Amino acid sequence: MTSTLTLKAGTSWTDAWQRCLAVAPEAFRDDRVLNLWNAAWQADGRALPAASPVDGSPVAGPPRLDLVTARHAVHAALGQHRAWRHIPLPERRARVSATLDALTEHRELLALLLVWEIGKPWRLAQADVDRAIDGVRWYVDGIDGMLAGRAPLDGPVSNIASWNYPMSVLVHALLVQALAGNAVIAKTPTDGGVACLTLASALAAREGIPVTLVSGSGSELSEALLRAPEIGCVSFVGGRDTGAAVATAVADLGKRHILEQEGLNTWGIWNHSDWDTFAAAVPKLFDYGKQRCTAYPRFVVQRHLFDDFLAAYLPAVRTLRIGHPLAVEHPDDPYPRLDFGPVINAAKAKELHDQVAEAVERGAVPLHRGRSQDARFLPGQDTSAYVQPVTLLAPPRSSPLHHAEPFGPVDTIVLVDTEAELLAAMNASNGALVATLSTDDRATYDRLAPQIRAFKVGHGTPRSRGDRDELFGGFGASWRGAFVGGELLVRAVTRGPAGERLPGNFPEYQLMP
Repeated sequence: MTSTLTLKAGTSWTDAWQRCLAVAPEAFRDDRVLNLWNAAWQADGRALPAASPVDGSPVAGPPRLDLVTARHAVHAALGQHRAWRHIPLPERRARVSATLDALTEHRELLALLLVWEIGKPWRLAQADVDRAIDGVRWYVDGIDGMLAGRAPLDGPVSNIASWNYPMSVLVHALLVQALAGNAVIAKTPTDGGVACLTLASALAAREGIPVTLVSGSGSELSEALLRAPEIGCVSFVGGRDTGAAVATAVADLGKRHILEQEGLNTWGIWNHSDWDTFAAAVPKLFDYGKQRCTAYPRFVVQRHLFDDFLAAYLPAVRTLRIGHPLAVEHPDDPYPRLDFGPVINAAKAKELHDQVAEAVERGAVPLHRGRSQDARFLPGQDTSAYVQPVTLLAPPRSSPLHHAEPFGPVDTIVLVDTEAELLAAMNASNGALVATLSTDDRATYDRLAPQIRAFKVGHGTPRSRGDRDELFGGFGASWRGAFVGGELLVRAVTRGPAGERLPGNFPEYQLMP
């Protein structure tokens, strides 16, 4: 079957790039993207080579700035901030609304860039764009009440985010922060998304949104993007190691901060019998190869239910559809419906393969391995960034798969015999963003759920980051600083009454909303 597949017509990287040149010539050059600072597109920075995870072919790389230039960019953003904060709210709302209209007009191009740059299947790439647009529209409609009695911060908001959700997390945050009266700075993720973010920023800048978009090494630019006195707030989404360094920097300086970090999100099974509902959820948990902060890579299962669990889980996981996100049988066919394509790059794929092999060597039991021959690939394409789904029973404690989020399509299962063991296994990573407990007895759920250290706990259903008025945060080491979502996102990037304590995890206090 794979020998008959071809690339869907009009979806090549060259097609996408040419459309970018036509839509935003100010931001794209023949062979590179530009940085945006001081309200102008700048041909500075050293453009690094980059490859698409889809097939290893070249795509636009980030034009990395040095620290001196980044300092100039941050200082210029402060000037923009001081002007923007005095723009009346109706005008800010109109400019953000115009930006959303432009993003909607170019929705398909933004999604296509996400396919090539970070390997999202078409359905999920479109969803990422749509969630950004729809989510910000919700704030546009309700911003008046959210800003009552509040003022913009003293300096711009600096955003450093991971590569997996450029639109629905990063662009969404930028536009809400700007709507609230702040100039915004974003660093493009090193691993992908630079062209998509460049196009989105170009559309926003045309409407007068004070956005700065720069590329560079996080460690090299941290002095400017985290520690600079001009910065009013730091918003970070990423891993715990980097997040800990960011937390130290902002805590030392007393800066406002929002630090979303990873945690091992777990799904517990205890005295449960509704296996049809559980089986229906399993394939959805693999969306985008579990490269999500709210993915569930760990199942904690009551031992005497393990056979029932496997009877529901294994047939469901065998239905997963994997492959090249743009490979079709005929050029004019619709986009393929896939659960996931590649992971972010070949290095990550090798890391996952090595972790699985090491875990099995040390005693983990492989229960399922996807077969590469079942995937949809173009003839002869590079498949080095693809990882077939894997399920392991009892990962050894020495393995990273035991205590950390793999950020890939690798599930692990731990068996328990008591409620105490269940809770200990579900709390293995000292805090998480989400968790789920499947149990037939509501009283059991109500008793155990508060002891699970996750910000959101579902009863037999998965939880997500959420949209619009749904709050979001994390417990333990999975979150530091102000919580977000709904009105809390606006409160996190504005000043309220003197002595206000924002809901969040802070060094001196924890306050739930």
